[in-house]
Amino acid sequence: MKYKFYGADTKSVKPINEKFNKIKDQRHLYDLLSNIWCKKTCAKRLQDKWNESNKTLGQCSITAFLVQDIFGGDVYGILLDDGNFHCFNVIGDVKFDLTSEQFEEKLNYDNVYLQKRETHFSKKEKYNRYLYLKDELIKSLS
Repeated sequence: MKYKFYGADTKSVKPINEKFNKIKDQRHLYDLLSNIWCKKTCAKRLQDKWNESNKTLGQCSITAFLVQDIFGGDVYGILLDDGNFHCFNVIGDVKFDLTSEQFEEKLNYDNVYLQKRETHFSKKEKYNRYLYLKDELIKSLS
């Protein structure tokens, strides 16, 4: 399969969390999440625009922090024109963005800001979406 997300062609990263050791790498995780991402996991402000052909819309921060749970590393954000951050992952020398396909334009992954889960998850609805995504992923692995 040809993956289109940013960094899809980078070297594979492996889970550091035993709970997720059935996940082969970030491409396998993308496949799994493609069956889970839905309107319910989409950011509230974008739910009206979410559809099956753009599954990654509004999924960035909850996905990036779930990726961090599985593979470690850091979550970085690209400041968007609307003042929000688009989140992606850096694990060692591997940089990838499982939700980059939601954008028509190419993003600049060089001018970025470290993101903290405490900041993102201070919004209860976002934290609940993250928990739902994580629970659904765990179910899919059993």
